[in-house]
Amino acid sequence: MEITNAHLPASDRFGFWADLVSDQLARMRITSPIASRDFVARAALTQAGPVRVAWFRSPPAHLSRTWADVRADDPGTYQLMLVTGAPLWIEQRRQESGLVHGVLAMFDLSEPFRGSVPDRGHDTEVIIAQIPHDVLPLPVDRARRALAVPMAASGVGGVLVDLMTSIRTHGADCAPQELERMGRMAADLAGAVIARQSDACRQLPAQTRQDVMRARILSFIDVNLADPRLGPAAVAGFHHLSLRALHTLFRQQDGVTVAALIRRRRLERCREDLADPRLDALPVAAIGARWGMGHPQGFSRAFRMMFGVAPGEYRRAARTGKHLRTGR
Repeated sequence: MEITNAHLPASDRFGFWADLVSDQLARMRITSPIASRDFVARAALTQAGPVRVAWFRSPPAHLSRTWADVRADDPGTYQLMLVTGAPLWIEQRRQESGLVHGVLAMFDLSEPFRGSVPDRGHDTEVIIAQIPHDVLPLPVDRARRALAVPMAASGVGGVLVDLMTSIRTHGADCAPQELERMGRMAADLAGAVIARQSDACRQLPAQTRQDVMRARILSFIDVNLADPRLGPAAVAGFHHLSLRALHTLFRQQDGVTVAALIRRRRLERCREDLADPRLDALPVAAIGARWGMGHPQGFSRAFRMMFGVAPGEYRRAARTGKHLRTGR
């Protein structure tokens, strides 16, 4: 759900926002150099199993949380955030992040902290994974080594950011069990990001390490679907795995081969393109080639096997509004 204070009188907007942040994160003091002016802010919240993804966009503000606040209200959660828009800084456990932007940073609501968005004439934007202490697959002492320390939003961090963004964007269309799975995956990825920062990768459970590797591989496959050279050997080589280890990882969790997974994802992209009227100038065979399926007959046969109709028939039905029952 998305929440905004834009509909309120200007004099009530900051107070509404301060109460909202304290309610959705934890009790804290919030001030702003423009509190008495046009303080318009927005937030969106999605619960994904044990993890909640929160998105905030707001003007400059200063936040502080004391031990008295912690004793009165301790949700026991880490806040792992990606910062865009105006930069911000956080300070916790005598560690200061400096101004951060385009990177991940974390603070713990079970201890005091300070944070600030300096007034640079524009809003800041953050997306946060709120992860309970007992869900993050790392001991608390290890996790706290990463507090107020900038962490790269690339590699595993980039996969985590993509997942957080997807939960925020598409979460409302997902079933509860799907959100549960995505939330657990987000916690595992967060554990991997933090473990790398705090040199604690060996303390991650074996299952978590496997889940993180699988998420990295899926991201690699999605990025490279258009490359006709993409196949199990290329995937294994890039991730320094044997073919046997790669196939074992996916058979255990998905019950499918990597080749079948790549084919399925390519066909799903083809189906999306065939339904897009902006691509009508592209022949059906070119749609297949666009996603690494360069043999027209093989593409047509695979599409029919997966969706029950030929690609050309699917495209025509999409234009006429005729409903076709596809999928197996």
